[in-house]
Amino acid sequence: MSDDRPGPFLVLTGPTAVGKTELSLRVAERLGAEIVSADSRQVYRELDVGTAKPGEAERARVPHHFVDELALGTPWSAGRFADAANERIAAILDRGGVPLVVGGSTLYLEALVHGLANVPAGDPAVRAALVREVATPAGAAALFEELQRVDPTGAATLDPTKTQRLVRALEVYRTTGRPWSSYFEAVTPPPYRYRVVVLTRARAELYRRVEARVAWMLEAGLVEENRRLLEAGFRLDTNPLRTIGYQEPIAYLTGAISYEEVVRRLGQNTRRYAKRQLTWFRRRVEYEWLDLGEVSGGGVLGVLLQ
Repeated sequence: MSDDRPGPFLVLTGPTAVGKTELSLRVAERLGAEIVSADSRQVYRELDVGTAKPGEAERARVPHHFVDELALGTPWSAGRFADAANERIAAILDRGGVPLVVGGSTLYLEALVHGLANVPAGDPAVRAALVREVATPAGAAALFEELQRVDPTGAATLDPTKTQRLVRALEVYRTTGRPWSSYFEAVTPPPYRYRVVVLTRARAELYRRVEARVAWMLEAGLVEENRRLLEAGFRLDTNPLRTIGYQEPIAYLTGAISYEEVVRRLGQNTRRYAKRQLTWFRRRVEYEWLDLGEVSGGGVLGVLLQ
């Protein structure tokens, strides 16, 4: 059956530190494209170093959407992103432009490229109870085990460190008695088609780049950025801060761990996150994979622009 939706539009994704930003700028310049950022944290103005956000010079080269657009604390989600991104893409196309989607936030890409299910709103009281549970020392692990029992299909697609999604999945189950994953069996297709290319590298090279990224962030003022956030009144219960690059420095600044432990945890957590991202991408057999260590220079652009 033919698919007459506009597209396919190129999506560049892949694990953290693989090299998406610089390559996306080169591709966008060749295509005359505008970048639609699918990153759940770069959208916040206060989060710069910890998100490895494209700088002013990079954004001057190519127009970017969903970078530096929201104040920290403003509600944002995969569903809201997908709705807003569809509107931006429509506007780009209306003015004769080309959209290029770039980012590694897996749920945001899932929502944009494949669509999201109509999951019930849930119950605030149930959600509050789950938030209290997940905040206990063994809470996240225990709740993830519960989800594995009641919704093994959903648990298999969920990153157990992403506690917001864990809470949401169990909120749906405890409220409705129906597995969260069952709502994803019938999803309305999104308005556009996409060609998703997963950028990758050999594991040793990717991990070397992760260590270089961690060193760069610390030299660029990651701890100072987190100190400013604490001074502004933000804490780890601000959802975008419950992630790599913020949870470790905040633990240090509040006296919970040493600076040496910050460095160790940043590297370890980032490597684990990269591995989880790759696992997620492998679920989609239709995605293309491009090893940046095997194809270099103009060859990469040739593959992507074919």
